[in-house]
Amino acid sequence: MNSTKEKDIESASLIDSKDSTSTSSPSDSKKKSGGKAIASCVLYTLCSVSMVLVNKSLASSYNKYISGDLNFLLVVFQAIIAVIAVEFSKMMKWVEYPGFNCKTALQWAPVNIFFCGMLFTGMGSLQHNTVPMVTVFKNITNIVVSMGDYYFFGTSAETLVIIAFSVMLCGALLAARHDAQVSTVGLLWMLVNCLATAGYILYMKFATKSVKLSKFGMVFYNNVLCVLFLLPVTFMNGEMETFLRTEAIHTFDYAAKNSFAGFVGFFLNFASLNCVANTGATTYAIVGSMNKIPIAILGWILFDSVITPQTWFFISVSMFGGFLYSYAKIVVGKRISRKQSRSG
Repeated sequence: MNSTKEKDIESASLIDSKDSTSTSSPSDSKKKSGGKAIASCVLYTLCSVSMVLVNKSLASSYNKYISGDLNFLLVVFQAIIAVIAVEFSKMMKWVEYPGFNCKTALQWAPVNIFFCGMLFTGMGSLQHNTVPMVTVFKNITNIVVSMGDYYFFGTSAETLVIIAFSVMLCGALLAARHDAQVSTVGLLWMLVNCLATAGYILYMKFATKSVKLSKFGMVFYNNVLCVLFLLPVTFMNGEMETFLRTEAIHTFDYAAKNSFAGFVGFFLNFASLNCVANTGATTYAIVGSMNKIPIAILGWILFDSVITPQTWFFISVSMFGGFLYSYAKIVVGKRISRKQSRSG
């Protein structure tokens, strides 16, 4: 990763680039760039929320038939469907990207290694800690991502952004104040998950800039490598054996829901890469945290999930923190735009 200070992509999405060769006016370019950033965040949110709800539906419908879970196997199934979807799109000439290449796969592999580490440590965190404490560390992860964004990419954090982070973290801490039991093992799991998640987001930003691939090419490599890394895990942890001997889930309905989840995963992959490229690592992390709000509310409506007063409080504080963060980025974008206008 290049530690040279570069233009703040978080705010640059709201302003015109000096290097643009477009003949459009600066105000038109600024609107177009800002529209891209907003659209990429909305698309990522829709895909992320849909993915969680589909997997929640799968879990609530079929977990009663099995002992344990099939988390890794579900990711593998859905990655296979995503590969089929992107290859079909290529065959129909809707998208273009080069065929599989080992050198490109090696360049992209760290993204998947961090992703697998994030999944594994995330499950370990939930086994050894309560959900409120895991939520607290998810907010700490956002701060780590912001620090990494500054160190590796020169993306500065303005005062309002730091205040927004503080508000969201304080909200999570207050929501978890009655459930603050943390063991040494649980703390280690959460710390490693925090680093793995931050590494995944930051390296994905680096890879989208350095690996010469279209977004759909990145989706292809992301899912192919995901299958290669996680399929052996499903044999080692017994998930494949559990699936093969549980006939109750060998149904058309289960296959259809998994296939639909795979198509959503295909779009989620694209939306994630697009969001990181158009906004930046820190904004991507914040949007990911904010996605928990519609997920909690829709889970309450669709699956009769219980929302405690503490959760409602956390949702309210998170919304305030998210709006504050959005306002901060708009203010920074306008400030940079004014500086460019004066120097131009």
